[in-house]
Amino acid sequence: MRRYIFLIFGLFFAFAEASAQQAVWNQRFQDYFDTYKDVAIEQMLKYHIPASITLAQGVLESGAGRSELTRKANNHFGIKCHGWTGRKSYHDDDELGECFRAYDSAYESYQDHSVFLTSSQRYSNLFRLKQTDYKGWAKGLKACGYATSPTYATRLIEIIELYKLYRYDTEHHVDKYQLEQVRHQGGIRRQVHEFNNNYYIVARKGDTFRSVADDVDVSYRKLAKFNERDKNDVLEEGEIVWLQKKRRKAPKEYKGLIHLIENGESMYSISQKYGIRLKNLYKMNHLDPDFTIRVGYQLRLR
Repeated sequence: MRRYIFLIFGLFFAFAEASAQQAVWNQRFQDYFDTYKDVAIEQMLKYHIPASITLAQGVLESGAGRSELTRKANNHFGIKCHGWTGRKSYHDDDELGECFRAYDSAYESYQDHSVFLTSSQRYSNLFRLKQTDYKGWAKGLKACGYATSPTYATRLIEIIELYKLYRYDTEHHVDKYQLEQVRHQGGIRRQVHEFNNNYYIVARKGDTFRSVADDVDVSYRKLAKFNERDKNDVLEEGEIVWLQKKRRKAPKEYKGLIHLIENGESMYSISQKYGIRLKNLYKMNHLDPDFTIRVGYQLRLR
């Protein structure tokens, strides 16, 4: 009899352990992904880290944004100090009272996560993988020692597949603009990026609003208006061209983020960078249109 009791308990605990490790859909995770997908995609475009990996790590490390470390320090990725000279927060982890990096906003945490991975030799082999190889990235992060949990890679993969986060790892296209048919001279495809509930392309050398309009099937006059420019302007290489009217403020995940003006920037270039209407950027910072921009000045984005 005792043998059967032990067998039943063994089966129960084995089932409980398997269930605990299996990803189960819940609304808190989905809300987290809806909130941070734009910034994860932005980081992918800059640093070539799959957005799916960033989102899965973020939701796992932060408890969907509800962990004590995330609430008190805006640290979404559990990154410890490791020579960090910024603000710090102390929490129990593998040891008591460990030092973790603290940020002023979630966006800063996402940005530092990208820098942390790209600047460390430990993770350099990951960047040889394809941007769409989320399984390779998940296993590579575990192998490189990002986390101590033996199921870390499996959990990342389960989350990515359950919530279909892999769809964020490819260049976004907009059905409205029929991008699958949009071509430039010589058959080179225009890449359309998504940010701040809007879409943009990056200008090439010699571009004008007319040449961009030919590719995206939007009136060049409308494009100029969306970007607060004259319709006859010649665009500079690398310049952002928004395909819809810019928003009144930055995405909600940028709440609390301050933009520190750098040399060579203008109020207009900053408004273009974040997809914010120029007049709204002035208004939210209580500035007059004749304000003289200066290096080091801090701008609110929401």
